[in-house]
Parts: sequence; structure tokens; C-alpha cells
Amino acid sequence: MDIKEVIGIDVSKNFNEARIHTNQKLIEFENNIKGFRAFEKWVLSNIKCHKSQIMFAFEHTGLYSYPLSVYFTEKGYSYIIIPGLELKRSMGIARGKDDKIDAQRIATYAYEKRSKLKPYELPQDEIIQIKRLLTLREKLVKQRAGYKGTLGEFKKFLTRNDNRMLFDVHEKMIKEFSKQVEKLEDKLDELIKNDKQLKQMYKLITSIKGVGPQTALFLIVYTDKFTKFDNWRKFASYCGIAPFPNRSGISIRGRTKVSNLANKKIKSLLDQCAKTSIQHNPEMKLYYEKRVKTGKPKMSTINVIRNKILSRIFAVIIRGTPYVNTLGYMS
Repeated sequence: MDIKEVIGIDVSKNFNEARIHTNQKLIEFENNIKGFRAFEKWVLSNIKCHKSQIMFAFEHTGLYSYPLSVYFTEKGYSYIIIPGLELKRSMGIARGKDDKIDAQRIATYAYEKRSKLKPYELPQDEIIQIKRLLTLREKLVKQRAGYKGTLGEFKKFLTRNDNRMLFDVHEKMIKEFSKQVEKLEDKLDELIKNDKQLKQMYKLITSIKGVGPQTALFLIVYTDKFTKFDNWRKFASYCGIAPFPNRSGISIRGRTKVSNLANKKIKSLLDQCAKTSIQHNPEMKLYYEKRVKTGKPKMSTINVIRNKILSRIFAVIIRGTPYVNTLGYMS
């Protein structure tokens, strides 16, 4: 892409700050359709290049940045959404918080990397909806777990007759959370069943022993139907299970280890898959026991299994056929 102008935007709940990189002109506009239209008119009157040569850049801020993404997509503009951590690390040591300065930093960062940046593509509505439902489900499950934990303490140290109200309220809350979680899961099932491609992907992923429904849904969402990552190794790096060398000169000769920079949710799900596979998949159980017996660390072995599972997930998606357990055919 021939990008000649970059405009950095600091997105917030009500108002956004934007700065043009070349002439450093600044504007504040409302974070709504009216504000977006006024902002677009201002941009086109303050730059000298064609709209196809403009790149907008802003940080991912969830719901706050979503309407802006939709507007740029509908208008055919190129834009990138920069992960907060990536942007923070590029700034080095930064003190204080100022929206005008942040807009400038975003513009500078994107301009310097404009030749390497790939324009963002908004996921399908179904993917966005599934992601939001999964996020809400996760919140409800955590809140339910909190009530369950407290109720368990009540049962251990209190008597129901003297504290009936405490017991009743907690039990009703747990029941209601379970009811709402079930509703969300029904809606997720409906979305998957009503989309032929999503249904096929879901079926392929869950054909691998140890991989459950939640893992399948999260993988579909975070890979945007397996289009955002070229191969499983890149996704392994993204979710923090890819091993990296730990060596420097002649003094540091440490073990290879995974990075702390990771999608912790996906990493946690793959960890659960690996442990479930060790328990219920004869092939993985045999591999785990054999490797540990040779003196390899348990956590290292679990991580190898996480990678094996992830590679199989990508393989069945690329191949388009369910996973076949070859060990089951061995005599």
C-alpha cells in the first residue's frame, strides 16, 4: 500500500483526539456518528493526498473503538488497531497521561511502521457476537464461582437454621447465574448451527480428544476463523506456548522457555486441554509418561502436548477432515 499520511487517534468513551502526522494538526471529535462525519470532513480538508493513501491508527479499546471501526470499514478507509501493550512498549519511558500527546505517539508509531502494517479487517458480525457472548459467559461463571466459594465457607462454619437468609440468597444467586449461563450457551449453539462454515470448524476442532466446546469457540474467535495466522506456530507464539531459547554469550545457558507476553485465556484453555488429554487420551498419556520417565520436566512436557494439540487443530481445519486417532488402529 502507498500510504502517504497517517492519522493517530486516541479513543475514549465520549470524545476522541486525533492528530495528522505530517502537519501535526489536532482535532477533538465526539465518539459517535455525528462526530465521525465532522472528523472525516476535517481530515479531507487538511491533507493533500487521496483518501486511499490515508491510514488511520488507534488503540484497541473494546466497545469504545468499535463504532469507529465500523465507520471506517463502511467508508472504505484503511485503518489499523494497535494492541495496547505493543504501543506502550514502543513509547519507552512515558510519564503522565495526555490524550493529545497519546494521539501524536500513535501517529508517529504508525507512520514509522506504515510499510509493514496490514490494514485491519473487521470480523463478521457472527464472530463479534460470539466473542461478546463468550466474554459475558466468562464473567458470569467467575461471579458464580465467587458465590459458590462463599456458600462453601458458610456450610463449613455456620448453621443453616441461624443463617437461613445468607444460605438462601447465595443459593438463589448461584441458581440464577447457572440459568443465565445456560441461556448464553444455547445462544452460542444457535449461532454455530446457523452458520455452515462455523459449524464445520466447530465439528473439526472438537473431533480432537481433549478439546472441548469453549476452546473451539475461543479459537474460532481469536483466529477470526483461522484467517489471522499463517500457521499454528505463529498462533502458539501469540498465546504464549511457543518455546524460545534462553542463551546469551557464554555465561547464560538456560532452558528454553515460553514468553510471558501471551493471550492468557487461550493459554489457559490449551493447558486444560493438555491435562484432559493426558488423563483420557491413551496416546497423550503414553507420551507424557514416557517423556517424564526420561527426566524431562513435567511442565515442559505439558507444554509440548499443548503445542501438539494446537498443531492438530490447525491441521484438521486446513485438511477439512476430522482428526483420526491412529493409535486406536494399532494392534
